[in-house]
Amino acid sequence: MGHTSAAGAAEELLALREENRQLKEGMLARARIDQAMGVLVALAGTTPDEAWDLLREVSMNTNRKLRMVAEILVGWPAGGALPDDVREALDAAVAAHCQHTSP
Repeated sequence: MGHTSAAGAAEELLALREENRQLKEGMLARARIDQAMGVLVALAGTTPDEAWDLLREVSMNTNRKLRMVAEILVGWPAGGALPDDVREALDAAVAAHCQHTSP
């Protein structure tokens, strides 16, 4: 009976470690997304909500995960290159946003 309890505790410990890893990964991804939204706010003069929509649109139009688009955009001002598909989707999304918000 003690053996089952030790095995159960070990299994629970592994599950908690995995949950902890996933939570840390999620927090880091969210921080990158927030930073990418800041890049878009500065680049396109959007609100944070509009920046979120632009990020989602670029993600969908490039078939890249949102967190990957965020990583690319955060690295871009520091001299990183934008992949062609991300640049084209971003240009289109920003242009559409500018047309939508122009008087």
